[in-house]
Amino acid sequence: MFSVEEKKKVSEEIEKLLLGLNHPEMPKEKPTFHLRVDGKESWSWADIKPNWTFDENNRPSVNPFNEASRELHKQKEAVNE
Repeated sequence: MFSVEEKKKVSEEIEKLLLGLNHPEMPKEKPTFHLRVDGKESWSWADIKPNWTFDENNRPSVNPFNEASRELHKQKEAVNE
């Protein structure tokens, strides 16, 4: 559903939110989470995990359709500005 860049942005904001709570049971850095976002269609969903869990050997999966759809949406927004 989301592009890789969008997932990274969501992950970053979730991590900031979790760490900002200063909850005594939370780690002080690198919280672990798994967010499942369901879209309006049964086939539309996204799994979002912390950015720090990925590296050169473990990259997030890329759905070419999601990447192309997001680029097309950006182009349409630019034309409408």
